Amino acid sequence: MAETPTADSIRRSLRKGEAAPVYLLHGEEGFYADLISKEVENLVAPDDRDFDLTMLYAPETEPGAVIEAARRYPMMSARQVVIVREIQEGNKPRFSPTAYLNALAPYVRNPSETTVLCLCFRGAQAKGAEFMKALKEGGGVALESRKLNERMIASTVTNFITGKGLTVDPKALAMLCDFVGTDLSRLYNEVDKLTVTLGPNARITPEAVERNIGISKEYNNFEFVAAVARHEPEKVFRILGRFASDPKSNPPQVLIVNLFNLFSNLLVAHYAQDKSERGLMQELGFRFPMQLTDVRNAMKWCGPWQTIEIISLIREFDCASKGNGSRQDAFDLLHDLCFHMLNPIGSAGMKW
Repeated sequence: MAETPTADSIRRSLRKGEAAPVYLLHGEEGFYADLISKEVENLVAPDDRDFDLTMLYAPETEPGAVIEAARRYPMMSARQVVIVREIQEGNKPRFSPTAYLNALAPYVRNPSETTVLCLCFRGAQAKGAEFMKALKEGGGVALESRKLNERMIASTVTNFITGKGLTVDPKALAMLCDFVGTDLSRLYNEVDKLTVTLGPNARITPEAVERNIGISKEYNNFEFVAAVARHEPEKVFRILGRFASDPKSNPPQVLIVNLFNLFSNLLVAHYAQDKSERGLMQELGFRFPMQLTDVRNAMKWCGPWQTIEIISLIREFDCASKGNGSRQDAFDLLHDLCFHMLNPIGSAGMKW
């Protein structure tokens, strides 16, 4: 059984000059569509692109014109490339996005041997049973890129780093994950920046992240949550004070998401039947043991009822910070939350 193509496997093949006749790049995350379509574009030498590279936009181009372009013979190269962007917009009023793809099915089923056709469908999953069947019959490749979720960030960052020939310190990895979030474009750019600066086979350390990306190794969301997990009030409020002095760079909404993730994971851990490292990682969907560090630390001082109370307090904070029943500054509210969070009694009911 053939392996399901991945972004990395497609890029490796393209860099060897091995191309499928048709590519469909679709899904919520547009980063890989941009990356792979660029690799497809590179199949044509720069000097030949005026003749053998055709860029089309679906809203301005009917399917028939796409097929006509794909059926042409290359002029200067052994093959030509045709890239069609924004198919998710369709070609109104005649073609919806699905109808647009289905109209390309006759070509996709029997593609030209001298053309690589790349179809970009951004922001959603492409649909069209007729097209998908034809794509498979014609030897084409579909790649759906799903939006990155919180639990996938660490493994994705690690893969990016190792793919560049670097290694990473666990704390530096956590700093990068916290800083870039789920924005793949930003993630790729920051890792690329570190690769250029540090050179091949280097190890990314917290100091390197602080020096080259501008994230403080002491005052960041990772350290804040870790201090809460270790029950270190002095450090929690010291970091909180630094954040309050620069609220634009440290929005409370980001902090509260990280706190909620910690305590929601903690609640799952408390009620897990298997509390071994392997059992908790499986229960929480973690891939690396280091992801358990904060949960393990918080379990030492915060029991199940205290955890439930804190989650309730976080929800109250979230409402109050949005002006629901309170006009206090968000950082003042966060200061109060942290005080009660670090001194839980196990019965929720704090009013702002």
